[in-house]
Amino acid sequence: MTVEGKGKGSAIAVIDYGQEHNLIWVVALDDSGEIWCSPNPKVRLQTNWTMSRAAKRPELVAAE
Repeated sequence: MTVEGKGKGSAIAVIDYGQEHNLIWVVALDDSGEIWCSPNPKVRLQTNWTMSRAAKRPELVAAE
């Protein structure tokens, strides 16, 4: 995952406080090793070729 303003890392847990709150992602950052709890709107999945998840890059979208 990518945490806005923090960098790339791996999600290790998700906290769900219920329907009135965002999901909270617990992410271990690759560069610093820090663990951050980030609200759902602040995290993004990275591309993953194995799972057939590609980024929507302009050059790829134009070719479709």
